Amino acid sequence: MAEEVMEEAQMPDFVIVTGMSGAGRTEAMHVFEDLGYYCVDNLPSSLLAELVRVNESTEHEGGRRRLAVVCDSRNGDFFGDLEAELSSMREAGVSYKTLFLDAADDKLIARYKSSRRRHPLCTDGTTIWQGIQRERLMLMGLRDRADYVIDTTDMLPQKLRSTIRGLFATGSERKGLAVTVYSFGFKHGAPYDADLVMDVRFLPNPYYDPELRPLTGLDAPVRDFVRMREETIEFEQKWHDLLDVVMPGYVAEGKQQLAIGVGCTGGQHRSVALAEATGDYLKSKGYRVSVAHRDLRLAERGHDVQRESDNVLDARAGGGKEA
Repeated sequence: MAEEVMEEAQMPDFVIVTGMSGAGRTEAMHVFEDLGYYCVDNLPSSLLAELVRVNESTEHEGGRRRLAVVCDSRNGDFFGDLEAELSSMREAGVSYKTLFLDAADDKLIARYKSSRRRHPLCTDGTTIWQGIQRERLMLMGLRDRADYVIDTTDMLPQKLRSTIRGLFATGSERKGLAVTVYSFGFKHGAPYDADLVMDVRFLPNPYYDPELRPLTGLDAPVRDFVRMREETIEFEQKWHDLLDVVMPGYVAEGKQQLAIGVGCTGGQHRSVALAEATGDYLKSKGYRVSVAHRDLRLAERGHDVQRESDNVLDARAGGGKEA
């Protein structure tokens, strides 16, 4: 916990994103949203200081929001004031970082042609290339004073995401992936939202032990029954090996949310114990993990119904004996 607090404290509270149109500003804002920033796109530069003031005066859960704002040439006449506005904020003691995204002219032209969108500086009928040259001249000073410049010419989106996370999220990239591990019972339906599903119905079932049947995988006797078996120990070793291969791949691809389903027959014993164990393993590897049990309440409700039925049968049997 202390490590996470330290890492979050190192993230800048205010980031201004600017740069060439088509260089990846939209993708950059998606990254900042995933990092927990409050993002504003296409904000006139004259409103930057006011946004900071409002943010500082507003109470939010967990403190002030971190802000990420895109200011670019779409602002038209307002954009020319950005350099002066940044200087004024610096003189007023406002702390911020600027990120400038750039790319080669031919790559920007190709991106605009493929998207069929109009360049913001081509409103008077000029060519895309002419619009790009106008924009470069307009942004020259901002590029020189930027804290970070990223050239996205040869970058795939996932590489841009990982580069931004490396600059602004100083902790492990693994903490950028939110993992949910949940247990479920196949008899209640297969999961629809899982990215990765592990079926553990091949393991011996505690359900057939009368003493373990009313318990769950959260209880030590069931957990020991499931995990202390030789076949489970071998399975977990291979399961961890698989996770060690696929999890870094998800991180490298820039995936932000991952759901792992662990299923048994009823979602009460084996899947619960092994979902908890899987969550613990991933936490030990530095991932942000939450564990849930989709069908545990259904199993508990079924036992309540069974107990009521048994009580009725016992009462009838007792009545018959008395008669």
